[in-house]
Amino acid sequence: MKKILVANRGEIALRVMRTAHKMGIKTVAIYSEADRYAPHVRFADEAVCIGPPPSSQSYLLGEKIIQICKDLNVDGIHPGYGFLSENAQFVEEVTAAGISFIGPEPESVRVMGSKLAAKDAVKKFDIPMVPGTDKAITDIDEAKEIAKGIGFPILIKASAGGGGKGMRVVEHAGELEEQLNRAVSEAVSSFGDGSVFIEKFVTNPRHIEIQILADKHGNVVHLFERECSIQRRHQKVVEEAPSSILTPEIREAMGQSAIKVAKSVDYVGAGTVEFLVDDQLNYYFLEMNTRLQVEHPVTEMITGLDLVEQQIRVARGEKLSFQQSDLSITGHAMEVRVYAEDSYDNFMPSTGTLETYKRPEGNNIRVDDGFDEGMEIPVYYDPMIAKLITYGETREASIQEMKKAIQEYKIKGIETTLPFGLFVMNHDAFLSGKFDTNFVKKYYSKEIIQEQTKGESEVAAWLALHLLEKNKQKLNVPKVLTDSTWNNR
Repeated sequence: MKKILVANRGEIALRVMRTAHKMGIKTVAIYSEADRYAPHVRFADEAVCIGPPPSSQSYLLGEKIIQICKDLNVDGIHPGYGFLSENAQFVEEVTAAGISFIGPEPESVRVMGSKLAAKDAVKKFDIPMVPGTDKAITDIDEAKEIAKGIGFPILIKASAGGGGKGMRVVEHAGELEEQLNRAVSEAVSSFGDGSVFIEKFVTNPRHIEIQILADKHGNVVHLFERECSIQRRHQKVVEEAPSSILTPEIREAMGQSAIKVAKSVDYVGAGTVEFLVDDQLNYYFLEMNTRLQVEHPVTEMITGLDLVEQQIRVARGEKLSFQQSDLSITGHAMEVRVYAEDSYDNFMPSTGTLETYKRPEGNNIRVDDGFDEGMEIPVYYDPMIAKLITYGETREASIQEMKKAIQEYKIKGIETTLPFGLFVMNHDAFLSGKFDTNFVKKYYSKEIIQEQTKGESEVAAWLALHLLEKNKQKLNVPKVLTDSTWNNR
């Protein structure tokens, strides 16, 4: 594999290319007209404009991407995440064109892309699952009977869903019909598939996922867990590895369950098996993501492995160079996603130009991003502009590194989620490890963070004034009138 096309943009495109270059592999970037001057375009060995800014006219054009690969003699396609990364038809077309897809086989993508099909595939492996239906529900009377048997609250979920779309929590029978109709409607508009199913709603869950790697020779390992419970609108914002609540025994049990899930679909490459964990540390299979995850850097930090490099090696047909017994957790890593969203206004999108963009630096700080100072944040794509990752020998050390890094990350021109990240790092529930996916609902509001910021500003102002007076006394600085010539000397 001498040349790879990265069918993506922004930070993940740049991140994949850096590993490819390290491995001596040439890279091809595709870009929309909105991304003409993006860093991933400049970094690649070759770059091709794929179309206008909307993703439906650019990054989602599978046939055009494959033709570019043929024209430029590309050996493999890395899909990153989002866009075409979990599109089984695209994977089939890439393979049919004689190009290596750096990811799983089409059937694995297809099965795990449907939550119902995924549940059906893994149920014979005795993997714990949340009580619920194993088929699509459309009839309201049937839904009521099922909900009655499971017990409220329940969760309606789109089978083809993701990112919180097509998902509704139902507290009581009176709102079931309305929420079912809304979930179906949103599933159709978001995924073109209105299939939904019902699960028991776990009221105070943790969202913990297991990273797996599998080669083409039947070897499968897990790379431990990531804690992903700090979310807004069912989307992750803060992640860490390892989790602060898992015992070694539960960690190993979840890891082996994740391996079974991978084997149930003959999985190849890097993938993530997601679980819900209740307050009694019972875990339940949620779904499998058949791609690299946004939060993969925290796993890289605690294992010392480059997951993109492993993906490429597996795609080339190489065996994994390590076994489960060779892997161990070293230290602790944190990740804060930096979204172009207003932390003070219910995470509303924030657009504009990066008037100031200064990254924090340090041995234990990593920034994966795809923007430079002076660039405009496009309105066409996901609002994430960067991932801020820190490492420490302990969880406490990693949190301190993160707090320092957030304060040193200078972004002006748009609002970001950095204030929220700092809020999390300072909150007692997070510091103690006693939190769940309801963290934002329980503890966060714009009024709280504004009050916190105001308090920090007042303390900073008082401290500055105190130091000024103290230094005046030390230096015996004379008082100066505003019209004095002293200031000009």
